[in-house]
Amino acid sequence: MKQLKYIALLLVVTLLGSCELDMQPESDLTYNGFWDTEEAARAAHIGIFSKYRDYAYTLWQMGELRSDVWGGKTIESPFGQDLIDNNISTTIVHFNNWANFYGLMHYINDFIVNAPNAPFKDEAELNHLMGQVYGLRAQVYYTMLKAWGDVPITTEPLLEVDLEKLKKPRSPKAEVMSQVKADIESSLEHFGSDNSQWNGKNVYWSKAATLVLKGDVYLWSGKVLGGGDADFTTAKTALSQITGHELVPFEQLWGQGNEFNNEFIFAFDYQQDQAGNFYGSFTGRMVDVAGLFDETGASLSDFVVNGASRFGPSDKTNLIIEDMDDMRRTTFIKLYNDGTNHIPFTPENANYQGAILNKFLGIIGDDGSRFNYNNVPLYRYADALLLLAEAKNNLGEDPTAEINLVRQRAYGDNFGGHEFANGTKAENAKAILDERYKEFIGEGKRWWDLVRAGETYVFDEVASLDASEAYKIYYSISESMLANDDQLKQTEGYN
Repeated sequence: MKQLKYIALLLVVTLLGSCELDMQPESDLTYNGFWDTEEAARAAHIGIFSKYRDYAYTLWQMGELRSDVWGGKTIESPFGQDLIDNNISTTIVHFNNWANFYGLMHYINDFIVNAPNAPFKDEAELNHLMGQVYGLRAQVYYTMLKAWGDVPITTEPLLEVDLEKLKKPRSPKAEVMSQVKADIESSLEHFGSDNSQWNGKNVYWSKAATLVLKGDVYLWSGKVLGGGDADFTTAKTALSQITGHELVPFEQLWGQGNEFNNEFIFAFDYQQDQAGNFYGSFTGRMVDVAGLFDETGASLSDFVVNGASRFGPSDKTNLIIEDMDDMRRTTFIKLYNDGTNHIPFTPENANYQGAILNKFLGIIGDDGSRFNYNNVPLYRYADALLLLAEAKNNLGEDPTAEINLVRQRAYGDNFGGHEFANGTKAENAKAILDERYKEFIGEGKRWWDLVRAGETYVFDEVASLDASEAYKIYYSISESMLANDDQLKQTEGYN
């Protein structure tokens, strides 16, 4: 029992971080009296977002590495090559133990079950917090659904360490999706008409975040799970209801000083002395970059980086943004070894050495080092617009307005001649995929976009995945998971 006390203490201290509260430990995995004050509930809420941030890299890997975005040259040995190659099997298992999402789920469930017991002075405050946390639970289960298909569902906090009681079978995809949709509705019910951001910041969940998630979810449900036009209509309605956000000028979109712009709907919060983001791995070491040049032939000898070169854009990625009129062309700083002009990019150029991702480059501190404290968006308004375009196209409607809003921002004064023109449903679907490809490089979207598009898009676009391996859309689970839980079954197709 003493060991359980230590486990409980570790769980709650990890959750609360630096918050100092007077708590009385109980023998199980919760605390007697912990939920008796509004202050404790608020601290638990902050702690959930701190824990959620720990999963940002996992969400990015799941959402992008398996697509066609990466796999190009890197200065150092690349990361994630098995995912890039879609090398997945019963022995090559990615994100073991459900990527530890159920650890986060414990804190979320604990809040949903117990926070309503805390005596809030203002019920609207509690409702906003509940709306946020229900939204997070929907997003986490939606991610697991997309990643593994069938997954166990648990909506209660962990109250005791009993390995037999912890065993759960995988619920069918349809049931998981029902849970996701139910949590979305609970989130919206608690938000009501409140469209505000908590503390005025986009680093907390909001009604707008739940609405864009709802659009995302119902597009997946409609296309991948066969819900059809009814789901597409629901997605369109949700995405059309988002208020308080807008596209911002391109020059105000990226950079640490712009991270509270009005386009970011929800972003992971990174701050000095708390946590840095993972985008240092998309840069390089100064010693390696100093002897190189950018595409114009300018020396990078004074360019400050102190990360690693582990992810390189594929030739396909470099080519799709090779448009001198499109400001998204600056997504990367391309690296060459000879100091001459290399515009336009050509894949066969032996002088090309790799690239630095420019979106989350960080700032140079007083000591001359670069720090990666950029906030990283999970959803931004451009995402909502292009999801709305997708919903409209799936319904046979014209997506021109939404596509051109995003495209006009990207081209600026050079927009003339680059307007989107409505075509067939298939032509529009490909155009939307290409627009999202260019818009969201490095933001963890492309793999999900390709799978959600349905048809054969994911097999047509991703060279490392063949239609005969369609079962690989969902991840395998490990032999140790199967051995430890006799209620689990391997993901279909891997046997």
